[in-house]
Amino acid sequence: MSSSMITTKDGTQIYYKDWGTGQPLVFHHGWPLSGDDWDAQMMFFLSKGYRVIAHDRRGHGRSSQVDTGNEMDTYAADVAALVAHLDLRNAVHIGHSTGGGEVTRYVARRGAERVAKAVLIGAVPPIMVKSAKNPGGTPIEVFDGLRAALLANRAQFFRDLPSGPFYGFNRPGAKVSQG
Repeated sequence: MSSSMITTKDGTQIYYKDWGTGQPLVFHHGWPLSGDDWDAQMMFFLSKGYRVIAHDRRGHGRSSQVDTGNEMDTYAADVAALVAHLDLRNAVHIGHSTGGGEVTRYVARRGAERVAKAVLIGAVPPIMVKSAKNPGGTPIEVFDGLRAALLANRAQFFRDLPSGPFYGFNRPGAKVSQG
């Protein structure tokens, strides 16, 4: 098992872990998580003979904490740099939430010849914010509230978000565990 960093064209360092051999499975995490949130799935597929790779998107985890490039085109370019660095071929890209948007943009713009499959799990839609053109979107106040909570007390935010709506624990009859 190994982990390392690559440096993108704009100087951003992207952390990744690369375990095993076989067909590569590339895991793309959601906001505000990191590649570590895929460890259980990575260990499972590693035990089945796959090569498993997860990266921390720019601004997340152990990657550079930059204030630029935090949009899908740059995320896809970062993935392309990682894929080229690792010379991945016939890869399955698995994305959750923001990671699903990242997978979609990467495949659409850069990766079709190196990609076997794309798996989207609760992927973000192209436009999430409510507007005149997207009346079914989420009000900007929701995103403002998430950002404010994250800035005010990061540790509490990481406790409150998964214990509430993120995993559906705010639904009637949901069983919440302390874990």
